[in-house]
Amino acid sequence: MERYICIHGHFYQPPRENPWLETIEVQDSAHPYHDWNQRITAECYAPNSASRILDAQGRITAIVNNYAHISFNFGPTLLAWMERHAPATYQAILDADAQGRKTFSGHGPAIAQAYNHIILPLATRRDKETQIIWGIRDFYHRFRRPPEGMWLPETAVDTETLAILAEQGIRFTLLAPHQARRFRRADGPWQDCNGGIDPTTPYQVHLPSGRTIAVFFYDGSIAHAVAFQDLLHNGEAFVQRLVSAFREGRPWPQIVHIATDGETYGHHRPHGDMALAYALHALRSRRLARLTVYGEYLSRHPPAYHVEIVENSSWSCAHGVQRWRTACGCHTGRHPEWSQAWRAPLREAMDWLRDTLAPLYEEAAARLVRDPWAARNDYITIILDRSPEVWQAFLSQHARRPLSLHEQVTLRKLLELQRHTLLMYTSCGWFFDDISGLETVQVLQYAARALQLGEDLFQRPLEPDFLRILERAKSNLAEHGDGRRVYERFVRPAMVDLKRVGAHYAVSALFESYPPQTTVYSYSVEQEDLQTLSMGESRLAIGRLKVTSQVTLESARLCSAVVHFGGHNLVGGVRELRDEEAHPLHTEELTHAFLRADIPAVLSLLEQHYTAATYSLHSLFRDEQRRIIARILQATVDEAETVYRQLYQRHQPLMRYLVSLGYPLPRALHRAAEVALNADLRRALNGNGLDWARLTTLVQEAQTWQVGLDRETLAHLLREALERLMERLADSPDDIPLLKHVKDGVAVARTLPFAPDLWKLQNTYYTLLQHVYPDYQRRAQQGEGEAKVWLDLFTALGGLLAVRVP
Repeated sequence: MERYICIHGHFYQPPRENPWLETIEVQDSAHPYHDWNQRITAECYAPNSASRILDAQGRITAIVNNYAHISFNFGPTLLAWMERHAPATYQAILDADAQGRKTFSGHGPAIAQAYNHIILPLATRRDKETQIIWGIRDFYHRFRRPPEGMWLPETAVDTETLAILAEQGIRFTLLAPHQARRFRRADGPWQDCNGGIDPTTPYQVHLPSGRTIAVFFYDGSIAHAVAFQDLLHNGEAFVQRLVSAFREGRPWPQIVHIATDGETYGHHRPHGDMALAYALHALRSRRLARLTVYGEYLSRHPPAYHVEIVENSSWSCAHGVQRWRTACGCHTGRHPEWSQAWRAPLREAMDWLRDTLAPLYEEAAARLVRDPWAARNDYITIILDRSPEVWQAFLSQHARRPLSLHEQVTLRKLLELQRHTLLMYTSCGWFFDDISGLETVQVLQYAARALQLGEDLFQRPLEPDFLRILERAKSNLAEHGDGRRVYERFVRPAMVDLKRVGAHYAVSALFESYPPQTTVYSYSVEQEDLQTLSMGESRLAIGRLKVTSQVTLESARLCSAVVHFGGHNLVGGVRELRDEEAHPLHTEELTHAFLRADIPAVLSLLEQHYTAATYSLHSLFRDEQRRIIARILQATVDEAETVYRQLYQRHQPLMRYLVSLGYPLPRALHRAAEVALNADLRRALNGNGLDWARLTTLVQEAQTWQVGLDRETLAHLLREALERLMERLADSPDDIPLLKHVKDGVAVARTLPFAPDLWKLQNTYYTLLQHVYPDYQRRAQQGEGEAKVWLDLFTALGGLLAVRVP
């Protein structure tokens, strides 16, 4: 009997980018990471690209790329983020698919996903087509091959969705066992599934068009144990559970396969990646079954059964797809008493916006392109590459005629409007417990961007009607009221236009030296003129600039004036330059008022010439705002630290005497020691020359006075310092003094009360072990003394990093 096992991971996070900036702003709930994508990459996506297999002593015996041995899909929007912000992990995912093709008879482990995780049965046919086409095109762009399969968001399915998959060349998809309605063998009688189906064989769906598509129904009980129970706590138990699912007495091939959120392996279940790595290794090495992926299995063993699906069903809602449009009773379990009645008006508001904008888009776009909806389907090429060359190729294919720059801007805005009406349906907006949640605010931001573009393009008010529907979406939290208040409180302040980008640039230019041309998130800024004046702590900057959206190509010429009176006291203005203005007339007046320290006159001139378009530190985008505030505060912090250090150094003899007597330190002296030593430790770890003895001495001092250490920050700094040294060693592995310095540093790190994460060091060490160590072994055996020294140091470093050296 042929026995196959396939483990599928659905790796996905909702898009989190600010729709106007095309970047993720800091998310405090993800602390100590910048945002949730960064945190989950550290906890799951990266570990699965370099997962550990341990021996009985807990030493690393192998580091493996799990993705190369499982079936997986990644959300396209997540991969787009990863390509920019986690390139090493991104490349490891692409490499895993290439490696897997060699293992699995030319069939890659990766499958595609509908683009931004909308519930396809609730979408219009046109939106389904775009989502599927974008998912396929994104996949091809990254993996350089057409996808064989596609993951349906939440496995939500209807026959129309399957028909579109088949039309687009998709061979198979995955569903939950309860999504099968009835099945039969060849021309035999239909049998009801009664909520379940044999998952050890594939099935074929016959579609109204005459096409077919294969469906794999995963093993629900094992998948549930992996996701929601403790099966990943023991790798061997995971192996045995998988193997036990084979059904005895069946002469035909069987496939045991499961599908879960990929984040289970590390984020939801810490070290779940290691349980997965162990299971994959055990299955291969003990030949308990043949690991496969769906494309390979399907080519070897085509479906022998036909199946009909349960229409409008999903894997995470017992009521079909109601979780994404009604208060069906499905929730996260955190607030069982809360109502989800807000879901219906939220869906109604989105549907109203989509259906209002669609005919307006079609009419306006038809003046510029031959087929507005074909252009939308092809817009994924621009999303993936916004270079002028790709844009011109797009116009050559779709434009009715050569378009002026103004018409090109209009077309870009129309296509962006459509992109955001798709993004606003991202499923996570309805999944959780309240309309004020992070994910729902995110989809409301996408809707707001569509509203902004729609009002600009069609010169008609859209937001008031949208908000009237949202008023019916009641929050479970009294302070948030309803959807309108959530929108006004969390969405509207995030909205951006070209003036606000100019204001951000003008304010930050007081603290940052910009080149004449620079990029501010998804905007380019050209500095036409900038004058800066200083007087005491006060500074004035007056300038002219041109801001251009890299997304829509829209641009504006602006003039700005910003004055900083020291501390957080900052005020400025930005407005569009009129065509006849070569230089703002108020510049000279403002300069004279500033130089004579006439603050009321400065403020009066700003108010007079910039009216409503005045800005402050509040106008900065969140990350830059925090960076500048930290910079403003740094002088105060440095001054305070200096005072504490002087107090600490002056009274050290007294403090030692008090400790020898067993007398408690006065609170002021204890605080002085805490501030001074934490500051000195930060400086020691930030410096170029790392002195391990100095670091140890400072920690011992802190322990002497029993002061609290900022362990999280110090561990972070120490990790970064060691990683920099290890990267240098990877570039210069023959540098014996550097090898000794790294070894000594890791030895010290293991003794400190803020031990850092050594994951990256272990990865680099393992690479050196594979590629450099064998040469030194050979040279040492030949009697080369220097090679013996290197080998001893390298082996000692391996012991400190818990890597087994052969």
